Amino acid sequence: MNRKTLVLPAVVGLLAPVLAACGGSDSGSGDGDAIVVGTTDRFSASKETPAPLDPAYAYDVGLWNVLRQTTQTLMAQPRGGGEPVPDAAQKCGFTDTGNERYACTLRDGLKFANGDPVTAEDVKYSIERAIAIDADTEVASLLNTVDTVETQGDREVIFHLKTADATFPYKLSTPVSGIVNPDQYPKDKLRDGWELDGSGPYTMKAEVKDDILTKAVFTKNPNYKGSAEVNNDKVEMVFFDDAEAMGDAIDKGDIDVMTRAMTPEQVQKLAKATDGDVSLVEVSGLEIRYLAFNTDAPEVKDTAVRKAMAQLINRSELVSTVYGSQAQPLYSMVPAGITGHSNSFFNKYGDPSVAKAKAMLEEADISTPVKLTLNYTTDHYGAATKQEFEQLQKQLNDSGLFDVDIKGTPWTKFRKAELNREYAVFGMGWFPDFPDADSFIAPFLDKNNTLNSPYENKEIINTLIPESRAEADRLSAVDVLTEIQDTTAKDVPLIPLWQGKQYVATRDDVTGAAYLLNASSTLQLWELGRGVSG
Repeated sequence: MNRKTLVLPAVVGLLAPVLAACGGSDSGSGDGDAIVVGTTDRFSASKETPAPLDPAYAYDVGLWNVLRQTTQTLMAQPRGGGEPVPDAAQKCGFTDTGNERYACTLRDGLKFANGDPVTAEDVKYSIERAIAIDADTEVASLLNTVDTVETQGDREVIFHLKTADATFPYKLSTPVSGIVNPDQYPKDKLRDGWELDGSGPYTMKAEVKDDILTKAVFTKNPNYKGSAEVNNDKVEMVFFDDAEAMGDAIDKGDIDVMTRAMTPEQVQKLAKATDGDVSLVEVSGLEIRYLAFNTDAPEVKDTAVRKAMAQLINRSELVSTVYGSQAQPLYSMVPAGITGHSNSFFNKYGDPSVAKAKAMLEEADISTPVKLTLNYTTDHYGAATKQEFEQLQKQLNDSGLFDVDIKGTPWTKFRKAELNREYAVFGMGWFPDFPDADSFIAPFLDKNNTLNSPYENKEIINTLIPESRAEADRLSAVDVLTEIQDTTAKDVPLIPLWQGKQYVATRDDVTGAAYLLNASSTLQLWELGRGVSG
């Protein structure tokens, strides 16, 4: 039979996964009947990142893959996508017509994994803690509409918002809103190391070597009460150095599931296979890749340089050369499949044109060729990243208008350098916090953006983003969202490149792979189970 399975989302928004990286671990079949999941993510504790798993710090979908299993949130993103549903909460909802007062009632008898009761005060503590710590990852920006948090008794929590925010239920489903135990998480500082506690579906034990997470062992939490049905007793997440090692492990039966980040060649091979005991599951994706600019850097400070790059880049050629059918060209930071998507960059620039790009640079009196370095990370978005940047380099240099070098850097150094504005141009990927256009706009264009970008458009920040968040019916926000995308295409602080699909490979005795990824591309390990082979 054909070993490829296509999983279509129940609603718009079932997407692609996390930021990939490199890791190292001895692979193994696990303890007992544990389901073993492989990934190429890598996480390390260091002076710069002493608390990678603290919900108030983590802002990487790979880290969220760990946190979602253990740290419970009031709301959760359901299997198959759609509106968030209560998890730690019994019920939640806006209590006013202006979407500025949001109230939740906790489930009765809710407990942390250690048996301590979960109370409304714990929720208040957790949210206020994340906001107060305000980690440099900018994950607290997801909570920037929160004004005050009020409790009434042990089970009632009321959020008073600064402005209307129809996306707030989604934000309460993200790990930064995870409920932590005040006895284990200090109020005014991050929790160092690899300890992780909560009231989610699992407890977690970390295996660490040289300050690098090599394996995470998830054991079913008997105290869990929430919306998830846990279909297994134990899952092990093993971190591999590269996709080839991960692929060898699933072929040998050392792991049961292969997630991010498979190479294009691995995906193609599995898609074409007609026999064997490993199946490929394809999920519609909202993963995006883009170029970002330090708009204060001398090389790209003039908008004409950035516009000329937007005019020259041939997305179709880039995708077909590097990713084939596994991606599609993207002409907006908001991907196709999300309400409010608009092809703003295509509408403004049309097909690639050297003549048009040359005219832009000449009009701005910019000497050519423009010298630039395109920076990319070598170990975070998959093995094809270097090839992607080689293709971008070729396209720009072949125009005669640019003299481009490319430089690869490991993620830990790359991310720090990007945040310190050491790069003029750099490549990034994004996996949304929740399946809404706001999650592809605000993180890059709002105050305290995740890129630490100097680009600031006051109309977007002060008027358009608040107007879009005021619309509970997201269709009513389309005009405002389109205006934001059109402004981005005009100013070019970012250049969207492509959006990708998501893939999971599983051995045939594993069930639940179709729902392994939620609408934010993070893993729901509780969906996995054991079934009948083949």
